[in-house]
Amino acid sequence: MSTEASEAPAVAPVSRLIDQARVDAYATAARDHNPIHRVGAEASASQFGRPIAHGMLVLALVSEAMAAAFGERWARGGTLKVRWRAPAIPPVTVTARATARAVTDGLASYDVVCETESGEPLLTGTATAPLA
Repeated sequence: MSTEASEAPAVAPVSRLIDQARVDAYATAARDHNPIHRVGAEASASQFGRPIAHGMLVLALVSEAMAAAFGERWARGGTLKVRWRAPAIPPVTVTARATARAVTDGLASYDVVCETESGEPLLTGTATAPLA
């Protein structure tokens, strides 16, 4: 059974500065030391000409926003389906937003986006979370 999007809890945006120090810290925590994420010759020679942030570092902002709204329910049954649109090139402030779409069979669904301060989408997609 589908109901109005207004039945879905509001999800507050999450913004974070992603600078090279944060990328380096994430690389250590995730054990992902791909040279495309580090200052050096490999990143300079890439199509971006400089290091880019890990995609999962950007995506984590959506999860943070959803977890703040849904708590344990997000961890138990939340889902994300996204498409990458552009790389996050540090330093950049990224904001994750979730806009309610509908509530169907006890699941709230949202359109999600992570975007730069200039409004460039880095990823777009959908998230769902159980209401109970």
